[in-house]
Amino acid sequence: MDEDYLKKVIKFQKDEMTGYVIYGKLAGLIKDPHNSEVLREMSATEMRHYQFWKKISNVEVKPNYLKAFFSALMARVLGITFTIKLLEKNEAAGSAEYAVFDSVVPGAAQLGKDEEEHENSLAGMIKEDFLSYMGSIVLGLNDALVELTGTLAGLTFALQTGKLVAISGLVTGIAASFSMAASEYLSARAENNPKAIRSALYTGLAYIITVILLILPYLLIPQHDTGIYVSLGATLLIAVLIIFGFNFYISVAKDLSFKRRFLEMFLISMGVAVCSFGVGLLVRTAFGVEL
Repeated sequence: MDEDYLKKVIKFQKDEMTGYVIYGKLAGLIKDPHNSEVLREMSATEMRHYQFWKKISNVEVKPNYLKAFFSALMARVLGITFTIKLLEKNEAAGSAEYAVFDSVVPGAAQLGKDEEEHENSLAGMIKEDFLSYMGSIVLGLNDALVELTGTLAGLTFALQTGKLVAISGLVTGIAASFSMAASEYLSARAENNPKAIRSALYTGLAYIITVILLILPYLLIPQHDTGIYVSLGATLLIAVLIIFGFNFYISVAKDLSFKRRFLEMFLISMGVAVCSFGVGLLVRTAFGVEL
């Protein structure tokens, strides 16, 4: 085996050893015995594949401890399912590279195929309670984006004062978050959902957090000259980033299409904002509001 091939084999070893450490760390973080056992199996699989490549290279390789640290941190913040699915997406590229080695290392292609199928199967066995509330979070977040981007765009032209827009948006948003949470609770109760209260809390929290992020530009950006319009632009940018981040999370955690979901939420939110901007201009002109 030439030097270039050997370097790649060692890289494969390092990836497998890193996966072994990551899944072992994650297994230790989880209290649920079922999920912990699944992760230990995934860790053991990575070690078996490490040993396969070690027989080729005849060298010991250390894991990427920095990647293992950040993976554990990501699991704590964003959840175990998202972290595992994201790691598996990155490993899918490695499986394709294994196939290239099949002529040099017999069995490499099958190893890559087996690894991808086995680990995808194991990842699908992870049960995370948080993901069962995604419908409630989508409800709160999506409604806040659609309503608040539209409301803030309309108020920007109608009021022309950053603090007034922020206060009006905050009052509207808090009232709407209570309303949405109550509606979610009643809807869940009507379906005899035992988790109705938590569903309502997730809906309300998603709404409130979105509201706060959207009004921040009106409080932080100086409002002289064109500051009010800079604030509106920043708010719309934040809305796009929220839409992007949330849909990326959902697409990874639930294996859904990112592009379709992102475009749908983006077009709806921005469409409402543009329409409301026009309504605000008409109201200001019709009533002669000058502030």
